[in-house]
Amino acid sequence: MRSLDYEDIRAFMLVVERRSITGAARHLNLSKSVVSKRISDLERDVGNQLLLRSTRGAVPTDAGLTFYDAALDSTRRLDAAVEAISERTHTVSGELRIAAPVSLTQLWLGDVMASFAAAHPDLRLAVELDDRIANIEAERFDVAIRVARLPDSALIARRVGVSRRVLVCSPEYIRKHGAPASLDDVMNHRCLCYSNAAISQTWSFRAAATDITKPRTLSPRGVFTSNNGDLLRDAAVRRLGIAVLPTFVVAQDLGAKRLVRILPDEHPVDDIIYAVYPRTPYTASKLRAFIDHIRVALINPPWDALVAANAPSKAA
Repeated sequence: MRSLDYEDIRAFMLVVERRSITGAARHLNLSKSVVSKRISDLERDVGNQLLLRSTRGAVPTDAGLTFYDAALDSTRRLDAAVEAISERTHTVSGELRIAAPVSLTQLWLGDVMASFAAAHPDLRLAVELDDRIANIEAERFDVAIRVARLPDSALIARRVGVSRRVLVCSPEYIRKHGAPASLDDVMNHRCLCYSNAAISQTWSFRAAATDITKPRTLSPRGVFTSNNGDLLRDAAVRRLGIAVLPTFVVAQDLGAKRLVRILPDEHPVDDIIYAVYPRTPYTASKLRAFIDHIRVALINPPWDALVAANAPSKAA
């Protein structure tokens, strides 16, 4: 048996992770025929069928799963060796694969990530934006940025910031429908809701400091739902209803008066911004450096300063 080709192995691993030759080809910027040939070459060299192909995609055979696990373990060992060498020379190098939410990254974290990349020219950053909860280990991400209330207990979750939320609508909506007079009154209004998680269907508000009761929760029936905060913000600007949205999504709209806060004395429960990564015997220096960089950038979030500057007065 001739020695295995690394590019063939890499193509195979990507097909398994994306369950598609097309998806792997797109990631590698190659044609499907080239990726298919690499898989066939690898199967010939291994002497076993590694993939079951169909019009619906590609899944590994039992032999393929065994080979994938071994290849993944070898890849991680090589990464660890590179990390050890890099630490001796005090450089951050290699590749860091990051999964991040769309709105937070496009509005604010993109520049933070770019500054990190500029500070570490020997490091390759691969950032994928998606609001879904990625399977970090199966898709071989080094870290995911998540905005949530509870971390995934199967992974390590390091708190890097706080995502405050506010109740907003457009001035035109208030002129047409009036503003809710209380939380109870919110249920009589048109509501815009997240649809990507069950917890998003509940609007939770902090109890007053003198109140020992649990947070107040509402379960509005959304007239417009989406799994993306930017789209919900656009719907609110378009006078479709009221929404509870992260301040990082609406800060600029509040500053431009396209949206206004309503019931400003009622405070939605904060979400937490986590850096989530797999449990491994080691934490790579590039990962530690990236998480520290994000944490420092979010100590005083710039979007919260915008919201505070445009907070309504008590008399408003």
